[in-house]
Amino acid sequence: MNPPVLHALRIALTLALGAAGGFACWKLTTPLPWMIGAMTVTTAAAVARAPVRSWRQLRTVMVTVLGVLLGSSFTPELMTHLLAWPVSLAGLFLYCAASLCAGMAYFRLVGKLDPVTAFFAAAPGGLNEMVIIGGQMGGDERAISLLHAVRILLVVFTIPIWFRLYAGYAPGAGAAVSVWLIDVPPFELVKLAACALIGLGLGHWLRIPAGNMLGPMFISAVAHMTGLTAARPPIELVSAAQVVLGVAIGCRFAGTTMQEIVRPIGHGAVFAMILVGIAVFSAWTLHAITGLSTQALTLAYAPGGVVEMGLVALALSIDVAFVATHHAVRLFIVLLAMPIGFRLLKRGR
Repeated sequence: MNPPVLHALRIALTLALGAAGGFACWKLTTPLPWMIGAMTVTTAAAVARAPVRSWRQLRTVMVTVLGVLLGSSFTPELMTHLLAWPVSLAGLFLYCAASLCAGMAYFRLVGKLDPVTAFFAAAPGGLNEMVIIGGQMGGDERAISLLHAVRILLVVFTIPIWFRLYAGYAPGAGAAVSVWLIDVPPFELVKLAACALIGLGLGHWLRIPAGNMLGPMFISAVAHMTGLTAARPPIELVSAAQVVLGVAIGCRFAGTTMQEIVRPIGHGAVFAMILVGIAVFSAWTLHAITGLSTQALTLAYAPGGVVEMGLVALALSIDVAFVATHHAVRLFIVLLAMPIGFRLLKRGR
């Protein structure tokens, strides 16, 4: 069979597998079903050596859709709450420093990783960027990639289930994107598409990290806060985006054997729990200082991706704007501080 045709067929079958997993979780009423279902079955298939494939360009498009969705949570009333956020945003600097130090100590003393690999694997965010920068600095790209992938996988899988089972959270009226495509006026769809395209161009032009999500999120937030539109992306498109994102996470384990990933899975799981512990401690401390919601703070500090945690917040009726803003700031802190920190570490050594 023609290689491009075979590649396209593998992508289509992987997406179909992910959609089937999402549908199963939707029937089971699990939180964030389409992403968690797709992520679970694709990860299992990848570890079983199935020829799963993701499509980077499709993921870029769908992440743009999710950026517009998260931006739609920034309402005109949001400005009245911003004065309560500086303390929790400032706390992210301490959170990142504590997470990096704890991760470095664990990966060096227990994981027996080399200093460069341990440093970039311990970064509390920025999977793709840490793999690229860490590899350029002489680290083990495969180890860094696997450790970060395990962190995101476990956090995205466990956080919403924990909230549902032990915190009593269930999707409320504002949790789901309840509008169907047929119910969205065509002109509103044009506005949302404009937010996506302008935001994507802005993110590319400014070369900001995660620009294909943060750019559309920013433009969508401006459009919704100024009253230009109140529409949200329809449920069909958002569900498809979650499937694509879940498949992309699972496909990060493609080409690995069980023997190759047993140790990274173990170390990644321990590190994820360390980060979650630091996040929970930070949430309770900041709650005592600011009075902000412990649940919202926990999700804002949870060591998952900005897109993934924004979707979890949406699914659990927790303030999406609050969560997404904190994760975006954390990502900027990590990407700006890590190269500087690495130079200081080399100079110290």
